[in-house]
Amino acid sequence: MTLLRVGLVQFTAGDDPAENTVALENLIDAAADNGARFVSTPEASNMISFSRRHQQQALSPQESDPTLQSMKILAKKRGIWVLLGSLLLKSNAPDGRFVNRSFLISPEGKICADYDKIHMFDVSLGNGESFVESAQFQPGNRAVLANTEIGNIGTTICYDLRFPHLYRALAKAGAQIITVPAAFTVTTGKAHWHTLLRARAIETGCFVLAPAQTGTHTSGRKTYGHSLVINPWGKVLSDAGTAEGVTFADLDLKLVAEARAKIPALTHDREFSKPDEHKPEQ
Repeated sequence: MTLLRVGLVQFTAGDDPAENTVALENLIDAAADNGARFVSTPEASNMISFSRRHQQQALSPQESDPTLQSMKILAKKRGIWVLLGSLLLKSNAPDGRFVNRSFLISPEGKICADYDKIHMFDVSLGNGESFVESAQFQPGNRAVLANTEIGNIGTTICYDLRFPHLYRALAKAGAQIITVPAAFTVTTGKAHWHTLLRARAIETGCFVLAPAQTGTHTSGRKTYGHSLVINPWGKVLSDAGTAEGVTFADLDLKLVAEARAKIPALTHDREFSKPDEHKPEQ
């Protein structure tokens, strides 16, 4: 039986992309040293900052982003797959909004897939905690599945987790692993993180890998941590807690087919009318 050893990077990104890149390099090296063939990093791996002005000064377009270039070099050097959970990047959007983009990098140092976060975190959590991502980021509009030698990998980012139809679409397209890099708030993390991730794994019959930001960031923002690996039956294989570091798990992709054979819900879709399409007789 051949298992896929994965390593999930969990750290506390600051507002300096260069410092964050060094931290990522060290953690990915540690993951590779411990046998990981696939290493994933959290959302916003290059920067967490509330300052639009600082972001404008410090962020780069994809073509010249130094973190992306470093990760491509490192993936090739170590001969591993790297899911750069997401980078915040300058875009060509007329309104100047950035993009929040995931990259899957091969052991040859090539970008095999990229994905722009579709769902924007526009919420008010109370006690002065609110976020309006749509004001800063241009949302994506396409689901992404990469068919690779280590498995079929579907990519999502953070708030996407609350939209199960995206995960179902990825699973029905053949995903065996779905990645959910995140920077979850402490408030929503305590309430929903484990439950939502286990639900997505159970609903799709996929392995779910969720590398997360943790701790108190330079900007004052606090993130939940608890990077998780969950198997297709909904069992948590590893939970990183709140410490910085790498958490590991060994995946047996045969469990995907086994879980789906037991409960073939992905083949049981039925058409139905929406509530507002069926009006009772008066």
